[in-house]
Amino acid sequence: MGSRILCLHAHPDDAELLAGGTLALLSRRGHTVIIASMTAGDCGSSDMDPQQTADTRRQEAARSAAIIGAEYHSLGFGDLAIFVDDASRRRVTATIRRVRPDIVLTASPADYHCDHEATSRLVTDACFGSSAPNYLTQAYEQSQALPAVPHLYYMDPAEGLDREGRVVRPDFLVDVESVLDTKRAMLAMHHSQQAWLEQQHGIKDFIGEMESWTRSRGALGGLPYAEGFRQYVGHAYPRSPLLQGLLADHVMQLRKSE
Repeated sequence: MGSRILCLHAHPDDAELLAGGTLALLSRRGHTVIIASMTAGDCGSSDMDPQQTADTRRQEAARSAAIIGAEYHSLGFGDLAIFVDDASRRRVTATIRRVRPDIVLTASPADYHCDHEATSRLVTDACFGSSAPNYLTQAYEQSQALPAVPHLYYMDPAEGLDREGRVVRPDFLVDVESVLDTKRAMLAMHHSQQAWLEQQHGIKDFIGEMESWTRSRGALGGLPYAEGFRQYVGHAYPRSPLLQGLLADHVMQLRKSE
């Protein structure tokens, strides 16, 4: 029986940029993959209003997820409006309980964007709350508490850097060379972002930029292309290497001193 993997990041396309290859590998091996974003990316356009932008980006994200047979969900937050508070934590917990993942992948705690950092904190705390029956989420969804805290992993931050430009090193790499074409195809579904990323981020070729980031991560372990992850092993969180085991033939562990 396969595992259930929830990849929950801040915006549509974050999952594909940072973990699309890993998700493709997991799906190929028969595991259930659910991609979710906190927001529908309503601020990610200068040509459409917020509602049109959100509708467009949800459709793009669903088409992207479908390439690997994954589901897509949006949690209904707004861009630049994700905050670490009680209501938000309960909403994220409700989603985790409904999806019932064995593994959760989420944003890096240190990243360039406030939505990314808030998402990381909320998902981390919601994983803990997801197995506490008395932590009530009925205002959002009423699903049974999980039997245990799910395994939690942080994806790389954008460019592998924190807000100050310091390198954030992964614990291990997943070799994604064999699924790079799939990762390209997933990201290419986010058509609306081409003009926006050039205007807002100065990125003229976001597929090429993704390839550059993925190549630079691979270089940490002598691989052509890779994605990096860190496992969160705080008190009460699982410490067994579940994700690493599912993709053992594609995983390269990095020494802490590297």
